[in-house]
Amino acid sequence: MALASPLQQYALVTGNYWAFTLTDGALRMLVVLYFYGLGYSPLAIALLFVFYELFGVITNLLGGWLGARLGLNQTMNLGLALQIVALGLLLVPAHWLTVPWVMGAQALSGIAKDLNKMSAKSAIKLLVPASAPGQLYRWIALLTGSKNALKGAGFFLGGALLSALGFTGAVLAMAILLLLVWLFSLTTLTQSLGRASRKPKFRDLFSKSRAINFLSAARLFLFGARDVWFVVALPVFLASEFGWDHWRVGGFLALWIIGYGIVQSLAPKLTGRQPSGRHAVHWALLLSLIPAAIAFSLTLSWHAPTVLVAGLLTFGALFAINSSLHSFLIVSYASDDGVSLDVGFYYMANALGRLLGTLLSGWLFQSAGLGACLWVSSAFIAVAALLSLGLPKR
Repeated sequence: MALASPLQQYALVTGNYWAFTLTDGALRMLVVLYFYGLGYSPLAIALLFVFYELFGVITNLLGGWLGARLGLNQTMNLGLALQIVALGLLLVPAHWLTVPWVMGAQALSGIAKDLNKMSAKSAIKLLVPASAPGQLYRWIALLTGSKNALKGAGFFLGGALLSALGFTGAVLAMAILLLLVWLFSLTTLTQSLGRASRKPKFRDLFSKSRAINFLSAARLFLFGARDVWFVVALPVFLASEFGWDHWRVGGFLALWIIGYGIVQSLAPKLTGRQPSGRHAVHWALLLSLIPAAIAFSLTLSWHAPTVLVAGLLTFGALFAINSSLHSFLIVSYASDDGVSLDVGFYYMANALGRLLGTLLSGWLFQSAGLGACLWVSSAFIAVAALLSLGLPKR
């Protein structure tokens, strides 16, 4: 039987998102460590995640449309079910785990992740009264921040499960956990949650709102700016230039993500409870200075390890505030009727930015080094700030 109160529904949506995120982070670390142990090259391991990112672009666009037609309960539960299937695909005999097979499983996992995220973010819009924007911001910040903290915790969980249970045992344990969450969600999540009063047409996939279009474009450049140096360039630089081993690099990045998530949860205390487009401009401009300062310091060889670590921590804190602020604005701007259409379009831009940043990260680092990645990051954030000028000032 469905839980009735908005707070109970919020707790259920958040619990679903937490369980999914924890296993998603653990699965990524499991795949990296397991295939690294089998002797796969870093490039081959990176290819395993290309479809994961690519399908995120498609899923967010189509998922928002499905959520408006079928209801967010359906898309959230579909995401959980697809992740269970993706985990099941990795339970085959070891000699079946070829790169194409795992790429297919990761593609399915990417679809599942973005269905789950889009559903969770959209659902909160419908559970908070329109007269309480401060409460909406707090709930969005908590959901977003806790998700990233749990993703970092998932990295640790993946390594621990691999050590304790082996690859097959770890995957099976996560599949059982998600199966239990899925069965509980099927019976307790409100059936009509997020279903539009009219059946949206396929042409409704693309937002007609000026504010959402500007915010989506800013989000694309914001997340491209993060991943252009964080995804490939930074881990390789830490290992090759500073001599950090695999566990030190992975542990540091996991702790960075956890800290990033904690700051996201605290964003309403730092930006005020009812931020506007002006806040998005100011915080983006401040963030754009950090990668430029790191790049300049590295060029002059000023205590590179200290500068890079301190710069990364500062960047993470400011980026978390920008991300949380954007997450509130999209849910605030989205239409109540068919909210997932607007949110899905926005997160499609987010996924496209991640994909662009990931591809540029490898190419720029290989051709021009970490400094070039950082300068491009700074330029991308400046573009995001300029685009934010088109957002409503109130």
